[in-house]
Amino acid sequence: MSKKCKMFLSGVVEGFYGRPWTMSQRKELFTREQRWGLNAYLYAPKDDYKHRMYWRDLYSLEEAEQLMTLISAARERSVEFIYAISPGLDITFSNPKELTALKRKLSQVCGFGCRSFALLFDDIETEMCPADKEAFSSFAEAQVSVTNELFLHLEEPHTFLFCPTDYCAAFCTPSVPLSAYLNTVGEKLNAGIDILWTGPKVVSQDISVASIEEVSAVLRRPPVIWDNIHANDYDPQRLFLGPFKNRPTELIPKLRGVLTNPNCEFELNFVAIHTLASWCSYGQKDVSMDGDDQGSDYNPHEALRLALSDWLVEFGRADQPDGAGGGRSKRDEEPMQTDGYAPGPKDNPLYTAEPLTLDDLTLLSELFYLPYEHGATAVLMLQELHCLRREDSERGKEEWRQRAGKFDDMCAAVVQMFNRLSNVPNRIILYDLYNYICDIKSGVTMAKAYVKTLGGQTPHPALALTNDPEPWGFRGGLSGEFQRMLPSHGIRDLFRSPPATRVYTIRPCTPKDQPEVLKIFKEMQIETQQKVELVGDRLVEGHVTPSQNCSLILDDAAGVCGYAFALSDAKTAMTKAQYPETMLQDFPSVMAIQIHSRVPDHSTAERLIEQMLSALRDSGSKGVFSEFRSNDRRMYDFLKTLDVFQVLKVDGLPTNLVIMGTKL
Repeated sequence: MSKKCKMFLSGVVEGFYGRPWTMSQRKELFTREQRWGLNAYLYAPKDDYKHRMYWRDLYSLEEAEQLMTLISAARERSVEFIYAISPGLDITFSNPKELTALKRKLSQVCGFGCRSFALLFDDIETEMCPADKEAFSSFAEAQVSVTNELFLHLEEPHTFLFCPTDYCAAFCTPSVPLSAYLNTVGEKLNAGIDILWTGPKVVSQDISVASIEEVSAVLRRPPVIWDNIHANDYDPQRLFLGPFKNRPTELIPKLRGVLTNPNCEFELNFVAIHTLASWCSYGQKDVSMDGDDQGSDYNPHEALRLALSDWLVEFGRADQPDGAGGGRSKRDEEPMQTDGYAPGPKDNPLYTAEPLTLDDLTLLSELFYLPYEHGATAVLMLQELHCLRREDSERGKEEWRQRAGKFDDMCAAVVQMFNRLSNVPNRIILYDLYNYICDIKSGVTMAKAYVKTLGGQTPHPALALTNDPEPWGFRGGLSGEFQRMLPSHGIRDLFRSPPATRVYTIRPCTPKDQPEVLKIFKEMQIETQQKVELVGDRLVEGHVTPSQNCSLILDDAAGVCGYAFALSDAKTAMTKAQYPETMLQDFPSVMAIQIHSRVPDHSTAERLIEQMLSALRDSGSKGVFSEFRSNDRRMYDFLKTLDVFQVLKVDGLPTNLVIMGTKL
């Protein structure tokens, strides 16, 4: 294989769940990528049968012709077409016939003119079948073996991507540096193969330089970011029209590439792809410049403004679906609703559509911004409604009426935006947008009617808040009903902190609490199903007495929902030398903690832990550790979010055990 420097990959991955894009949409994508300076397209639609579910099947003559045309179209636009296959649902890694099937399939695509490939093992079960367990020591080794073999079969293509099953930091147990899976991949995967990574989470709010340096050290190569910040396939009511942001351009020299996996609806990705291109162009300037101009970094707000200005031009193009599944037909003239008709002096005037403005698109973007934040106007509307609801004693007063009027004006602007969008010449974009803008129009119209009711006015009967509302008065269907019943509903409220709905008490443990403590303890053991001896278990089961003031109970209205027990000198509870002396010198105390799954409030657990740490400090301890079975994922994640404990690297530790500790 040529050792020339690899090009930084920048572009789009079609990797969402749902209806794949059409061939004409993909060709339009290549045109836009070339225009904006992007260079890659990863073909990985989850619902293309022959990409994932029926990966063994070869393409038919008709399908082959379509793919050849698509690969050729990408090449004409200087876009690297990367064909991905995803066999992880049912592949038997140790069966030679399966490897033969993969080779045959990728050789067929190679015959279409494709020279870049990807093998994806995301979103699959991690349990190996009996045959694979006999042949491979781990799931990672099985994947690496097949991937390396395919890479060599294809004669080491310049671009070959591998998507791991643990493709973000949140999936790594116990952490990225200590993940056995990632370390195996980094060590054994052929150095010519690049690795996809989504960041700290599946949908990452931020991706920092430090996090990329951490994972690069484990993978032994810079990753390619598969960025889900604009993906919306997990929620049919959400759309993301905010800018590419919270990824510093300093990342670029530390990455092999960035591919955005955007909204399912093709036409609604103009902003996502346009702003990614701006980010890439700024970052590459910073990498190439060594002088005084490096101060002008990427500005997401300016990038958004430029993207929306260009998108406004697209809305003005008279494009119509061609009736054949997503193509386009262009009209030379705007539609005419009359044929020489002129209304009389007493007739209704002709309806005249108002043109869409940049302010309308800015408002649209702020209403459908990003997964972890609303745009400025959306936040302001929520703030106003929140205040109008709370100020019972102020209703009817001038200040309240002015606030209500301000909210009414903002709602009217949303309706005006809807009306202008409904009349744009480009019906292709409109049809992708329509369900979303109908939904937000309905929502603000109901909120507006509610404020009128608070002010003593009577809204339209169709919008009245009664015990027997129209169906549009209770939104969300069955999914919404389920969510409202879950304890975590509202925790990720993007506007404000959720109101406290439970009262928790932290108190000393008494002998009568032991049955409830053991019940929680046994439930945890059933969940983890790992038999490993922990020092902390002896505290919980009562075989060893905790230190003074170091046995605490967490209560809610239903009873005991958590506990924490600690021993200032962990050695006194050990039946053997379980842990190295070097660890016990820095972390001499042990704490056993468990929080019931019905407790969604992380701050409650933090208070319980802080109270216990305070008691240990008073006892003179300089550090404390806590043990967890490696598949006690819920509790591990719970503690990790508190940022109190850090995972300790302990020599000789069994693979099914995780130790976390903190200095006091």
